Amino acid sequence: MSGAGGSADTDLRIAVTGAGGRMGREVIEAAADREGVVVAVAVNRTATDPVAGVPVADAGDLGELLASEDPDVLVDFTGPESAVAYAEACADAGVPLVTGTTGFAESQIDSVRAASEAVPVLKASNFARGVAALRRAVREAAAALPGYDVELTETHHNAKRDAPSGTAKSILDDVEAVREDLDERVHGREGDAPRSPGEVGVHARRAGDVTGEHEVLLAGNRETLELTHRAGDRGVFAEGALDAAAWLAGRDPGWYGFGDVLDAGGTE
Repeated sequence: MSGAGGSADTDLRIAVTGAGGRMGREVIEAAADREGVVVAVAVNRTATDPVAGVPVADAGDLGELLASEDPDVLVDFTGPESAVAYAEACADAGVPLVTGTTGFAESQIDSVRAASEAVPVLKASNFARGVAALRRAVREAAAALPGYDVELTETHHNAKRDAPSGTAKSILDDVEAVREDLDERVHGREGDAPRSPGEVGVHARRAGDVTGEHEVLLAGNRETLELTHRAGDRGVFAEGALDAAAWLAGRDPGWYGFGDVLDAGGTE
């Protein structure tokens, strides 16, 4: 049997945190539709009705549930503080962790990374395969166009808390890795603000129910190049997270990224 509910011995058994949130629900619903995946544990910090037929327990009981249910991997899309606690619970229980949570402070990232000494941890700012392709294209374009100005614009729904998005920050890291002349991120402009050497313009927009858009503009030598990704539905991120979960289960402790999944050819 696949999806929510009972399982066969060969099914991937996952735990899902933030089950009452936007992405938690998407992951559970995607798992219910995917052959060979079972949601063994679902938790939320506030009382939540079942999602796609899966009962949702209190997040405070996660440690006990991981010990009793022994899932193959935990999938997390919550907030930085919660994700740190869930990473520690995974390390204690020996459960691999896939997290798409963004907005971490540096000390919080260090805490999540510490869990990778005990269990495999895969962290990604975005689980869309198209975004992975965009990042690779941006690195190649930025390296091939030395001296060109670079601007990044991202747009998300009006409830997104962190700005710029985690994906935007990853793209900026990519640009700066291949363009040593770009070392200053300028967030928006106002008043007398001519462009300075070494600057990358960063613009975050929050409006309506936009799932996610990222656009990189490179301009110089009387030409422009625009590279854009638009996500039409959050399901694309949930599907990518399940691909990552299937790939990560059973691996050695360590720190992994979504690119590792794609380089390996998808799922295993």
